[in-house]
Amino acid sequence: MTIKKVAVVGSGYMGGGIAQVLALGGAQVVLGDVSGSVAEENLERLLKQGKAFAEAGLFPEDAYARLSANLTAAASIEEAVEGVEYVTEAVFESLDVKRDVLGRVSAAASAETIIGTNTSAIPIGELAKFVSHPERFLGVHWMNPAPFIPSVELIASEHTLPAHVDTLEALIRAVGKVPARVADTPGFVANRLQFALYKEAVMVVEEGLATPEQVDLVVSNAFGFRLALFGPFAIGDMAGLDVYASSYKTLAGTYGDRLAAPKALQDLVDAGNYGLKAGHGFLDIDPEKRAELLAYRDKAYAALSKLRAELGPAPGLVS
Repeated sequence: MTIKKVAVVGSGYMGGGIAQVLALGGAQVVLGDVSGSVAEENLERLLKQGKAFAEAGLFPEDAYARLSANLTAAASIEEAVEGVEYVTEAVFESLDVKRDVLGRVSAAASAETIIGTNTSAIPIGELAKFVSHPERFLGVHWMNPAPFIPSVELIASEHTLPAHVDTLEALIRAVGKVPARVADTPGFVANRLQFALYKEAVMVVEEGLATPEQVDLVVSNAFGFRLALFGPFAIGDMAGLDVYASSYKTLAGTYGDRLAAPKALQDLVDAGNYGLKAGHGFLDIDPEKRAELLAYRDKAYAALSKLRAELGPAPGLVS
């Protein structure tokens, strides 16, 4: 199935950004919201914003023409979803609000229409209770701001047909994003990791170890810098899992089991698998690619440092 016509229900900040990406990718996108006037207002905002982004070099030069040709607004949610192949719900992160909207969407849309939700943390199986024909329902979690962040999480419930996940993965790739299939659990992967870091950061401040400004400096210029290019498993395998295991021992001495070495990590180290430098790690990186990978890493870090210097400090923040 190739998706050509889409409805975005909830045309605010997140939904609007998703609509822009899909429209720029060639899909016919209909905006639906609490009223036709709200949808029309957001349509005008998205067109104006798209023109400004193009002038700033953030969107293609012909973005305004493409958005004007592919974006429309509907008078109601029901009208927006009529005749479309895919609906993405992007309303406020409230179970009650989503219950109402998903009920209206699934009642008005064709039984064959795929329905996605942009929930940040609510389990898809929970939301599937509000959708008729739940086999066509899945999580499609975009990151903020949607036009510029590559990742999109795809989350199937126990009811979701695999073919629909395939269809959405193809759509996400076609519009230039990077889909990742993850399990249906609260927070999924991105927000589980993000909020775990945020909690530790707040605890560091509460304990008087650093100010919020200093924590941000450390994160953005240390491991956060690396995370712009590599995931935690690639970074760990390149650094050496034996180093990680040893560090966890030190951390556990102060913080207890909360920061003790995970069993899977310790098992690898005990077996002599330290990552790239010996055996294998969590990733099966080809040993023959070691030198090439490390050279790429160094080149990438240098390029990122240069880009940050060219951009200059973020306005209003400590740098």
